[in-house]
Amino acid sequence: MKQYALIGAAGYIAPRHMKAIKETDGDLVAALDTSDSVGIIDSHFPDARFFTEFERFDRHIDKLTREGRGVDYVSICSPNYLHDAHCRFGLRNGADVICEKPLVLNPWNLDGLSEMERHTGQKVYSILQLRLHDAIIKLKEKIENSPADHTFDVDLTYITSRGGWYHVSWKGDEPKSGGIATNIGVHFYDMLSFVFGPMKTNVVHQRTDKHSAGYLEFERARVRWFLSVDRHDLPAHTPEAQTTYRSITVDGDEVEFSGGFTDLHTLSYQDILNGGGFGIEDVRPAIELVSNIRTMDLTPTRGEQHPFAQSKG
Repeated sequence: MKQYALIGAAGYIAPRHMKAIKETDGDLVAALDTSDSVGIIDSHFPDARFFTEFERFDRHIDKLTREGRGVDYVSICSPNYLHDAHCRFGLRNGADVICEKPLVLNPWNLDGLSEMERHTGQKVYSILQLRLHDAIIKLKEKIENSPADHTFDVDLTYITSRGGWYHVSWKGDEPKSGGIATNIGVHFYDMLSFVFGPMKTNVVHQRTDKHSAGYLEFERARVRWFLSVDRHDLPAHTPEAQTTYRSITVDGDEVEFSGGFTDLHTLSYQDILNGGGFGIEDVRPAIELVSNIRTMDLTPTRGEQHPFAQSKG
């Protein structure tokens, strides 16, 4: 049975990691979070040791290692800006790492992690769950079987409503989260490069604390994209109780991928345990893309350079 430690146990995504560990016959032996609102642990691993201070967590993991009972994996669900440091913590303790997106905020941080992988002999894996979604796999097969000279027109819209708390939390602090495109969009950008090949052009039309929009060209696609955490951007036909809207059209045809998300973390863990998983070089294109979105100058929406790029918002 593989043993796990979890950093970031009180957040939104941590229960999916706990579920994945449980469903792949692992054992969570230690967890860390600055918040003690972690009763969810009882549903999965009631005997796990829990810490609110990193120093005590570090000491416990070190003790397990010295006793020959070190953890096999450190799973990371902490705030984005801490991923890099927490990955290095796992590697230094002789564990492989399974990290939530984004793996890091800046491309140069990937180089440091690669060096630590070589030094420690351990491995860093990133959760790129959309690559395992049936609808995305079928889309990739469709693109690969299409005429090589055909370029697809893609519209991507993702609106996930967030209240005032979002902008007060670390998620609304760009140096900590990476901003809208990084925090809620990085897995979509990874999916786009996974399906349509290397990126060729990146134009940003809008970038605020609530919205981001732009135009991308990949080897096989021209993409208009719009991201938002503002509920007022939800389409008028959205049911009142629905707070999230996601849509991807390819040459005008909707790609239906709204379902099937709940088990993707378990599939990700199983893939890693089976010798697969997505490593540092797999995430590099998306990390470079979101870093560019965060730092590049804005281009007016109605510019003549890319007439296709008439983004929403």
